[in-house]
Amino acid sequence: MSSDSRTTAGHGKFLGRLTVIATLGGLLFGYDTGVISGALLYMKDDLALSPFGEATVVSSLLFPGAAFGALFGGRVADRIGRKRSLMVCAVLFLAGAIGCALAPNVQVMVAARIILGLGVGAAAVTCPLYLAEMAPAERRGRMVTINELMIVTGQMLAFATNALLDHLIHDPHVWRTMLAVAAVPAVALLLGMLVLPDSPRWYGLHGRMAEARAVLERSRPAAEADSEYALIVEHTAHVLKTKSTPFSVIRDVPWIRRVVLIGCGLAIVQQATGINTVNYYAPTILEQSGLGVSAALVATIAVGVTSVITTIIGIILLGYIGRRTMLLIGFGGVAASQAALALVFLMPVSTTRSYVILGCMVVFVAFVQMFIGTCVWLLLSEIFPLSIRGVAMGIAVFILWCTNAVISFLFPLLNNALGSTGTFGLFVLVNIGSWVFVRLLVPETKGTSLEELEERFEVEGTGRIPAVTPA
Repeated sequence: MSSDSRTTAGHGKFLGRLTVIATLGGLLFGYDTGVISGALLYMKDDLALSPFGEATVVSSLLFPGAAFGALFGGRVADRIGRKRSLMVCAVLFLAGAIGCALAPNVQVMVAARIILGLGVGAAAVTCPLYLAEMAPAERRGRMVTINELMIVTGQMLAFATNALLDHLIHDPHVWRTMLAVAAVPAVALLLGMLVLPDSPRWYGLHGRMAEARAVLERSRPAAEADSEYALIVEHTAHVLKTKSTPFSVIRDVPWIRRVVLIGCGLAIVQQATGINTVNYYAPTILEQSGLGVSAALVATIAVGVTSVITTIIGIILLGYIGRRTMLLIGFGGVAASQAALALVFLMPVSTTRSYVILGCMVVFVAFVQMFIGTCVWLLLSEIFPLSIRGVAMGIAVFILWCTNAVISFLFPLLNNALGSTGTFGLFVLVNIGSWVFVRLLVPETKGTSLEELEERFEVEGTGRIPAVTPA
């Protein structure tokens, strides 16, 4: 093997190792949001949860937990760096997992879920930022979306762990073990981040150019490192001339304000698919449709497996299809599958009906994960300018988690008031609106460096943000 080939292979191994370690935050994100679906089946009896208490336990991780974790996590990531921010997330994940597993009552459970939520929210901001800023332009799409793969893998592991522990441990307190498992990847994330550097963009923004150059040399061929380093030096020099605070920049610069509003819109429409009604309530929906508890837990694994497989397919498709096209296909498919799901609930109650409901859920999840989940997190990591990237990402993800919390809290109440057919029919209308939003406002970002993307948005800032031709 030639020296150049060995060097390139070394860069690839470094980026691969970095991606696996950093996306443990995504794995924890997925596990902690998915595990509650099975734990609820036992917890609601053990802790004597009312329907309101059940909704509070589920939604407390999302709001105030993840929402404020995202809002402040972006600012923390800008101040102390992406690396140390992920280490703080690991500590929050560990403390929250232990607190949930040992909770003696609803009050302690809600407090521990809020701590977990702070970690989930901060990681949801920091992991994509870190990966986007570390990745070469041609690998950015796939590196960032590995985080989405780890999120759905975490959810699948949660579903599988719930079913396995239900089979092995015949104890009404088994939910404590389900929740405690999350402590293991939290420790791995904390230890793994100790050996990784921060991103070259963050080093550049803080005037640490030698460290920025060193990181680029570890992750790119020499010529590419030189070119990207020059781009970072030029771009950060321009950014550092601006003395305004991120919030005043968002307020006073129209094109930046527009991009931030589009980011917030993307956050809303991703959650408005209703995907987390399946992630959080699938076993409950299937149990109510006629399956037993154990059968509902096992059946839910199909949802997790579908999420993982279709996310992998989505990552592959991103190499060939633009972000915007992916979103348009996704929202069209989601609306159609939810319309079918709404109609299935009109069938007479039977085992067959339960499995048809499961099949429609699987198709719905496939469209979300293949075309929407991968793209939204990727776009949020790409579209914001460097000077406000952490703060803007935090605002968008704050909106995302608030939307998630509202939908997750209202779903059982809507389902009770409107029935499953009415509830999923409402989601159909919402997703048609989301398709229109993407069609009119969302930009294309495929194949362009972060710095070039920012410059193009600025140049075209007086009009509609255009689709970006790959560099």
